[in-house]
Amino acid sequence: MSRIRVLLADDHTLFRQGVKNLLAAEADIEVIAEVPNAGEAAAKAAELRPDVVLMDIGMPGFSSFEATRQIKKDRPEAKVLFLTMYDDEDYLVEGMEVGGNGYVLKDCPASQLLAAIRDVHRGGSYLSPRMLSQLVDDFRSRVKSNAQVPRFATLTGREKEVLKMLAEGQSVKEIAGVLNLSVKTVEAHKFNLMRKLDIHNKAQLVQYAIQKKIIQIQSLA
Repeated sequence: MSRIRVLLADDHTLFRQGVKNLLAAEADIEVIAEVPNAGEAAAKAAELRPDVVLMDIGMPGFSSFEATRQIKKDRPEAKVLFLTMYDDEDYLVEGMEVGGNGYVLKDCPASQLLAAIRDVHRGGSYLSPRMLSQLVDDFRSRVKSNAQVPRFATLTGREKEVLKMLAEGQSVKEIAGVLNLSVKTVEAHKFNLMRKLDIHNKAQLVQYAIQKKIIQIQSLA
């Protein structure tokens, strides 16, 4: 049985060692390298071709999000799982936008981290249960503050397609390439769908997509 090859990127040596020891106890996972910053993570990912990159957010130097963008550009099949202390929706959305496959909080049980690694390696997505709950709570608050909930049915077929791709983390430029449209046209679709749904930022867009089951987020119950 081939093992899941993991690259670990975190600027705290003791934390890296703890995660490395945890993963070493699993028969189907191996840590092939560990690095203290995002710049080295991008370089090592290109050199060693890991299956999964465990990426901290907020390391000194090169942005973890830019490193993820570079890794996904060089090797789209590589999975990037953010492992962070930040339970912040904006970080979550930005992580998805640059191509991240999951978002796990550092205070989670070991079982959640292991499940996340295996889920993203199989091609799924993983969202920390606490982050998922926070998104749902925020969406419910939005619903309560509005007498009428925007309807998905008001969108055109193309707008629904763009909505799904945006929620999955693709950029406007990437969507334009996939759909063979101009960037200006995709921007227009994005503007129209956000206006129709009364959505004003990326976090709300992702919340709406999850609530309507336009995208699927796997989490540990």
